[in-house]
Amino acid sequence: MPEPQEPEGAIAGTGMGGAMDLAVSEANTLEKGPDGSGPQDRPRSLWSDAWRDLRRNPVFIISALVILFLVVISLWPSLIASGNPLKCDLSKAQEGSQPGAPFGYDGQGCDVYTRTVYGARTSVTVGVCATLGVAILGSVLGGLAGFFGGFWDSILSRVTDIFFAIPVVLGGLVLLSVVTSSTVWPVIGFMVLLGWPQISRIARGSVITAKQNDYVQAARALGASNSRLLLRHITPNAVAPVIVVATIALGTYISLEATLSYLGVGLKPPTVSWGIDISAASAYIRNAPHMLLWPAGALAVTVLAFIMLGDAVRDALDPKLR
Repeated sequence: MPEPQEPEGAIAGTGMGGAMDLAVSEANTLEKGPDGSGPQDRPRSLWSDAWRDLRRNPVFIISALVILFLVVISLWPSLIASGNPLKCDLSKAQEGSQPGAPFGYDGQGCDVYTRTVYGARTSVTVGVCATLGVAILGSVLGGLAGFFGGFWDSILSRVTDIFFAIPVVLGGLVLLSVVTSSTVWPVIGFMVLLGWPQISRIARGSVITAKQNDYVQAARALGASNSRLLLRHITPNAVAPVIVVATIALGTYISLEATLSYLGVGLKPPTVSWGIDISAASAYIRNAPHMLLWPAGALAVTVLAFIMLGDAVRDALDPKLR
């Protein structure tokens, strides 16, 4: 009688052939996935996991849409406001909503709607430029101090302590009171000057934590240079906290610009700014509250959108919160 044949794909019980069949069987299972339906997903990185979580987070979606709208009207305000923010008619001063001017007119007879739309450009420009300057300067100084340590780390720590001791608003009153320029750059420079220590502390701590990991020590043992260690191994794994803090700080800088402009030491006319409009409307809050309501509301929504975006990014990039 012919011997019964084993089913196709059976695994031999002993010998080298059985081990090879077992390895092939396991490889096919991994390739098809545990349910046999298709290939399994490859291991995802921190950034891909964060992006997947952000796409499912309604807070991120809403805040991102608001910020996208603000960026669009900052670049092309004429899309939704055809008027001139500097064109005023004193005969219409403090008048309320009417056709062609849904937000009414301010104390000088300027269209509040047009000035509110054009004010977004100034606020977004100040916030983005100040955040980029703070993030770059603070990350470079803090990252180098955390990586090399020693004398320069001690010097940076003492310098940041000095800057942390300076009150931001008081510093702005003192430093910007002698500036006569009506552009946004003195305000941006002031924010970078007093804002970099916070990012520097965050970057320093992240780099110190990252450089102690085994993969960094292994790369150093294999002869990797300091520049390669910083750019290829440490920075990609230490930049997440900096991004989170910078995103939240962007809304803070927009609020700070409005505060300094309200106090009269920030942006100055003829620059169109929410802070300037709020300052001018504060004297008419009883008789014409619409002059204060719309620029203040736009400022509040903008700051809230950036803070919500920062919170969503923080939750997505922090593995402990998953």
